[in-house]
Amino acid sequence: MGVKTITISLEAYKALLREKRPGESFSDVILRILRSRGSIMDLAGTWRDVNEEDVENIYRDIRERWSKWRDLEE
Repeated sequence: MGVKTITISLEAYKALLREKRPGESFSDVILRILRSRGSIMDLAGTWRDVNEEDVENIYRDIRERWSKWRDLEE
């Protein structure tokens, strides 16, 4: 197996260190996290049972929260 050296920020290093389990290398941590993400296709059809009204309520809530967040940033 080949080896590559990468540069990461101190913040990224600390985040990886928090995720690291006993006996794991940093490569193991990165691969475990990436593998656990799954595929976008795993989500296909998950909203099929949600009715139109609930979808509209979700979108409205997202827009309101986005607006509040933007106002905080200004």
